[in-house]
Amino acid sequence: MTIKVGDSIPSMKLMVATADGPKEISTDEIFKGKKVVLFAVPGAFTPTCSAKHLPGFVQNADALKAKGVDTVACVAVNDVFVMGAWAKDQNAGDSIMMLADGAAQFTKALGLELDLNARGMGWRSQRYALVAEDGKVTQLNVEAPGGFEVSKAETILAGL
Repeated sequence: MTIKVGDSIPSMKLMVATADGPKEISTDEIFKGKKVVLFAVPGAFTPTCSAKHLPGFVQNADALKAKGVDTVACVAVNDVFVMGAWAKDQNAGDSIMMLADGAAQFTKALGLELDLNARGMGWRSQRYALVAEDGKVTQLNVEAPGGFEVSKAETILAGL
């Protein structure tokens, strides 16, 4: 079942790259008591994700934070090393928390998985963006297959 507005973010572990190496981080640590924009991409270093999705959030991170957002985070079904390398490649710096969901457990818990096995890419995440306040989803924008409108940074910014 797909997560919806009003639902709580499931309590799980994800991975984040740090200067000291990979670190486990709980969704409770990310979301509890905070206003968070979380966007998901089908894969790091993929065309739309690298050319538009992540760059849009990097460019709009300050504007989102000016609207009361505590954390802007990106999640993908990639390993922590790939997410760390992608963050460096995209100059995400400290503006975007890059979350690795290597086995798609978080993505599947949200019901937002995407089966790309036939295309040799395995299980991935659908492209979406959500806003959560204190762990509860207040806005959820899931893209139609191949779409890139409702989950882009400018759309989320306009909805805050």
